[in-house]
Amino acid sequence: MAKTSIDVDRDIAEQAAAILGTTTLRETVNASLLEIVNAKRRLELVTLLGEEGRFDFDAAEQAWGGDA
Repeated sequence: MAKTSIDVDRDIAEQAAAILGTTTLRETVNASLLEIVNAKRRLELVTLLGEEGRFDFDAAEQAWGGDA
């Protein structure tokens, strides 16, 4: 892992740390970056599942004992 110097808004970093449950600035920055990557992946998955014919929501509901 490469070392990089950056200016960080400490107030925002403290807020992010509280949300993420991190204790160091390094953990907070890394967790924040990972959260952005994962958010993008979740959006891509939702888009993929939302495509017509891609996922049978009725079959999934029935498989889990739903009333559909």
